[in-house]
Amino acid sequence: MPGGSIYGKVVDSASGKGLEAASIQVYQTKMDSATKAPKDMLVTGMLTAPNGDFRLENIPAMGQYKLVISGVGHKTHTRRFSFIDPKMMAGGKPDMQAIMAALDKDLGNIKLATDIEVLSGVTVTASKPAVQLGIDRKVYNVENNLTSAGGTATDVLKNVPSVNVDIDGNISVRNASPQIFVDGRPTTLTLDQIPADQIASVEVITNPSAKYDASGGTAGILNIVLKKTRTVGYNGSLRAGIDERGRYNFGGNLNVRQGKFNVFANIGYNQRKTISDGTTERNTFLNDTTINLFQTDRAIGDGRFLFARAGFDYFLDNRNTLTLSGMTVDGKFDNVTNSTITVDTLTTGSDIRSRILRTADANFHFNMKGGALGFVHNFPKNGHQLTADGQYNKSRNESKNLLTNNLFAISSGPQTGTSRQLQEGAGNNERINAQLDYTNPLTDKSKLEAGVRFNQTKTYSQNILSRGLANGSFIETPELSAKFDYADRVYAAYGNFSSKIGEKFGYQVGLRLESSEYSGRVFSGAGYATENNFKISYPASLFPSIFLSQQLSQSEQLQLNYSRRINRPGFFQLFPFVDYSDSLNLSRGNPNLKPEFTNSLELSYSKNFDKSNNLILSAYYKHTDGLITRYQARETNPLTDELVIVNTFLNANSSFVGGFEAVSKNAPTHWWDLTTNLNIYTSKINVDDPSIPTADQMYSWFAKINNTFKLPKNFTLQVSGDYNSKTVLAPGGSGASSNSGGGRGGFGGNVSGNAQGYSMPTYGIDVALKYEFLKNKAASVTLSGNDIFKTRVNDVYTTAGFFNQHQYRVRDQQFFSINFAYRFGKFDASLLKRKNLKAEQEGMQGGMQGMPQ
Repeated sequence: MPGGSIYGKVVDSASGKGLEAASIQVYQTKMDSATKAPKDMLVTGMLTAPNGDFRLENIPAMGQYKLVISGVGHKTHTRRFSFIDPKMMAGGKPDMQAIMAALDKDLGNIKLATDIEVLSGVTVTASKPAVQLGIDRKVYNVENNLTSAGGTATDVLKNVPSVNVDIDGNISVRNASPQIFVDGRPTTLTLDQIPADQIASVEVITNPSAKYDASGGTAGILNIVLKKTRTVGYNGSLRAGIDERGRYNFGGNLNVRQGKFNVFANIGYNQRKTISDGTTERNTFLNDTTINLFQTDRAIGDGRFLFARAGFDYFLDNRNTLTLSGMTVDGKFDNVTNSTITVDTLTTGSDIRSRILRTADANFHFNMKGGALGFVHNFPKNGHQLTADGQYNKSRNESKNLLTNNLFAISSGPQTGTSRQLQEGAGNNERINAQLDYTNPLTDKSKLEAGVRFNQTKTYSQNILSRGLANGSFIETPELSAKFDYADRVYAAYGNFSSKIGEKFGYQVGLRLESSEYSGRVFSGAGYATENNFKISYPASLFPSIFLSQQLSQSEQLQLNYSRRINRPGFFQLFPFVDYSDSLNLSRGNPNLKPEFTNSLELSYSKNFDKSNNLILSAYYKHTDGLITRYQARETNPLTDELVIVNTFLNANSSFVGGFEAVSKNAPTHWWDLTTNLNIYTSKINVDDPSIPTADQMYSWFAKINNTFKLPKNFTLQVSGDYNSKTVLAPGGSGASSNSGGGRGGFGGNVSGNAQGYSMPTYGIDVALKYEFLKNKAASVTLSGNDIFKTRVNDVYTTAGFFNQHQYRVRDQQFFSINFAYRFGKFDASLLKRKNLKAEQEGMQGGMQGMPQ
C-alpha cells in the first residue's frame, strides 16, 4: 500500500496570517510491548514554513492517526484522521476517485484556538477496476492489455468495448466516427501516432454533457488518457520489441520529483511494415455506355514514427501549481501499390477490353510540435478549484505520389503506351486552444461548474498534379491542381449544476452556448493567380444536457441522460470546387450545407454483483435533423467533355440511430477475468428527393470478448475476439475527423463512407502470452498474435443510380510480435490533486464525481 500525504496552512485565528515555525506532529496509537497498554507513537513531524504552509509525506495509508499542531502563544489543536473509510468499501464497488484523492489529503487553513475545520475522510480501494460507469461515460483501464504491446492506440481500441476498428484502423462507435480527444482535449494526432504503452485508460463518452464541445454529432467522444506518474523521488519504465517482419519499437518514461519540481518525460519509437491485398469490381452506367472495371491491388507500406513528450510541474505553494509540457511527433512512410486494372467498355455494337498495369510509388512525411501551459488553484475547501490552460500545436506534412500506367489497348495484346502522373502535396496545420474552468462544491450534495473556451484551427494545403512528358520530365497541370487555406474558430461557454435529492436520487443539468465560423481561400489558374474566397458563420446556439441518476440499491444504479449536439460541415464538405486528382472518385463540396442537429437519449442500468463481477446495460436513441450525407451526381468533366460521376454532399431530411448495448465484467474464477460487449443497433436515413437512393433500414450487431487467464509460473494468457455483422455504411458526412489514420496531405481529404452501401460480416481473434520475472515482477516478455486465423476482411458493397461496386481487402493477417518491458520505482499519488487535472484529463472528476455521492 503506498504512503499518503497531508498538507495545509496554519493561520492565526484573529489576523488570518500564516504562523511560522508552528509544530506539526502525527501520532499513531499502538500497543506498547512493555506495558501492554495503548501508546501514542510519533510517526512524522515538521515545522511550518514562514507563510504557515506544511506538508507531511509517506504516512502509511493504513491506520488511525492523531494530528497535533502547536505554536508559541496559541492553543494546541488536535484532530484525528485516516486515509481509509470502511463505509466507502460497502458493496464491493471500487471508487477510483477515492483511490487518488485519499492519498493526498488537504486539511485546509487551520486556525489555532478558533473555528477548527474538520474535513471528512475519504477512501482508498485496493485495485483499479477494469470498467467503471461514470455519470456521462464508461472508463476502461487498458494498462494491462497484452495484445496491444508494442502497438499504437489503434491496437488498444480493438479491445475496448463499444469501439469498432476495421482493418485500416478506422474507428467507429455505434456505427459513426467519434471525436478523438487526448487528455480531455481535441488533438491533431492520429491514433497510429500514439504508442500503446503510453495509454492509461480510454473513456467512451457516448452522450457528452454541456461541459464538452457540442460538435461531434451522433458518435460522441473517445478520450485517450495518457499515463502520468507522480512519485516522490523517481520512477519509470523501459520497453522494446520486434515483429515478424523485422520492424522494431522501443520507448520509456521517467518521472523525477525533487523539492518544488516534478519532471516527467516519455518517448516512443515505432517501425511498421504493412501489407494489404484487395480487389475492386465496379460497373459504371453512362447513357449508352457501360464500363466494367476489375482491379487487383497489392500495397506495401513501410514507415516509422517518433513520439516524445516532456514537461514539469512547479508547486508554487500547497494550493497553486503551474504545469508546462511539450510534445513532438515525427513520422515518415513509404508506400508502393501495384495494381492490375481491366476495363471492359460496352457500347452499342462494340465491346472493348483494355488493361492497365499501374504502380503508385508514394511517400509521406509529417511533423507535429506542441506545447501546453496549465495553472490550478485549489481553494481551502476540498474540491473548490479554478483551472486555466492553453495548448498550441503546429504540424506540417509533405507527400509525393508517382503514378506510372502501362497501357494495353487490348487486354491480351502488346503494350501500347505509358503515362505518368506526379502528385505533390504539402500543408500545415495550426491549432490554438484556451480554456478556463471553475468548480465549486456548494454543499456536500451540490456542485457548480462553469467555463469558457476558444478554439482556432488554421490549415494550409496544396496539391500539385503534373503529367509526365516523353523526355522523362513533368509539366504542371493547373486545371487539376489547387492551393488553399482556411480557418475554423469556435467560441463557447458552459455551466453545469449537480445535486442530490435525498440519498439516492441525483441530477446534473447543463447548458452550453456555442458559435463558430469558417473562412477560406482557394488559389487556382495560371500561376495560381485566381483567388476564390468564401466565409460561413454559424450563429450562437444553445445545447442543453440533463443527467439523472437513481441509486436503486447499494449495488444498483439507473441513469437517464439527454443532450443536444451539432455537427457542422467540414471544410471539404463545403469546398465548392471539384477534385479531379482521382479519376475514379471525383468529389466536390456543397457550400449550401447546413449544420445537422442531434438529440440523444440514453438509459443505462449498472449492477455490481461484487468487486469482480458487474453488468452495464444501455438503450440509446439519436434523432438527427438535416443529416449530412454523400450522394453521387452525373456531370460533364470540363477538361475532357466526358460524362463522369461526382461525389458530393447534401442535407438529408432526417435520420435516426437506435440500439441496445451490454457490457459485462466477470471473474468466473480467481484466475480468469472476462469482459464481454454486445451492441445491437439499427438506423435509417430519410431523404425528400426520391431520385436519391438510400440504404434500407437494417438491424446489425457487434460483439467483443476479452479473456485474461492467470496461469502458473507468472504466465498470463489473453484471448480476445470480435464479430461485426452485415452493417449499413456510416454516412460520409461527419465533419469531425476521426483521427484514425494518417492524413492524405493533399487536396480532397478523407471522405470515406456512403449511405448507399453496406459491409459484409467480419470477425477475428487475437492472442497474447505474457511472462513476468525479477523482483516484484518488474520485468516481462509478451508474445502477441493478431488475426491468428486470417479472418478479418473489409468486404464492402456500394451502389447508386449510376454505378455499383464491390471491394474486398485484407491487411496484415496472422501477424506476430514479441515485446520486453521493465519498470522501476514505486507509486505515490500525493501530487494528484495539485496538478491541473482539467488540462490533463478533462472530465475525469466530472465523469466519476459529476453527481455528488
